[in-house]
Amino acid sequence: MMKAKELKNLSVEELTKKLDELKKDLFMLRMQHATNQLDNPMQLAAVKKDIARVKTIIREKTNV
Repeated sequence: MMKAKELKNLSVEELTKKLDELKKDLFMLRMQHATNQLDNPMQLAAVKKDIARVKTIIREKTNV
């Protein structure tokens, strides 16, 4: 889980790359969940929250 302070230090380009990585992770977790290979289902929620956190900080940086 990432902290907002850590993310605020990144540039918009780095945040966009991080967002792409998180979306790929979410896809892989969903695939594991669908095939009953996911050990910890709470990982799905954590990745979704990280995606929301990154999107929020990107929006803050672009609107300023």
